[in-house]
Amino acid sequence: MEAALRFEHIETPVEVSLSIVSLEAIHEMNRDYRQVDRETDVLSFPLLSFPETPRLETPAAQDLEDAAEEEANLDPDTGEVVLGDVVLCLDKAKSQAQEYGHSLKREMAFLTVHSMLHLLGYDHMAPEEEKVMFDKQKAILDEMGIGRD
Repeated sequence: MEAALRFEHIETPVEVSLSIVSLEAIHEMNRDYRQVDRETDVLSFPLLSFPETPRLETPAAQDLEDAAEEEANLDPDTGEVVLGDVVLCLDKAKSQAQEYGHSLKREMAFLTVHSMLHLLGYDHMAPEEEKVMFDKQKAILDEMGIGRD
């Protein structure tokens, strides 16, 4: 999470909730929140709306500075901007790591970075969005020294 924030030059204090859940729990959440009746590896629940969606030009850091000006975006106890929630399924990550032939550390890092980028307003629904987001994912993982094993 911190690597993604550093990569995006975010200095605004932020809060992210991370949960690690079972296959059954993530299946239920995927069905209830996305209407997709199957297990998944990770879910992201952004709490901020960004002016530019999809994010192709405007830096996330600027949007977060703007979000910090609105009291509704802040945790009243900490004053941090609440980005949202990341829900990871450890069992799914383990099976994918094995399937892709790399370490669990790499898979968990990938899923976390992917989710953080979603919380920062990135998406991959259109080809141009996908290129921006996936290039950032790779660059962040490379900076962390976590490539494919």
